[in-house]
Amino acid sequence: MPMQNDILKVLVTKEELEEICERLGKQISQDYKGKKVILVSVLRGAVVFFADLMRHIDCDCEIDFMAVSSYHGGTKSSGVVTFKKDLDIDIKGQHVLIVEDILDSGLTLHYLIDVLKMREPASMKVCTLLDKPANRRAKISADYVGTVIPDEFVVGYGLDYAERYRNLPYVGVLKKAVYEK
Repeated sequence: MPMQNDILKVLVTKEELEEICERLGKQISQDYKGKKVILVSVLRGAVVFFADLMRHIDCDCEIDFMAVSSYHGGTKSSGVVTFKKDLDIDIKGQHVLIVEDILDSGLTLHYLIDVLKMREPASMKVCTLLDKPANRRAKISADYVGTVIPDEFVVGYGLDYAERYRNLPYVGVLKKAVYEK
């Protein structure tokens, strides 16, 4: 059965995703003009957005990756953050932009920011493709937001359920029957 059959509806189209990356890339380029920024992708979900976004950023930048998780195979954040991969670049005195796929409960990102602030970056901002404020449990917001979405479980464009659906070229709402089995 094709993965598309598990999708209730498309929430953000491929074309809308391209527009978001272009818009955010231009804004980030303008904000960091004349500065070097370290773009930090939060693996694995943000990798597709990260790749498309950075192609629209026209300023001096380096890239690095971190892997943290609080979902542990479920559809809601567990609140328990697991740190799986750390940065390779020393961020002390550097401008850092964390690139996330989705800002949901905010617990994972809040934890990540606390960890990175201890490393004394010159500045730290957050860019998220999707902002889902309905479930926010931590006092946190993104500096750059692709789009705000309703409280629905989404997959595609890097986002997954049980490591599936990441390769869909859009963001779609997963049918409840798929994850309520």
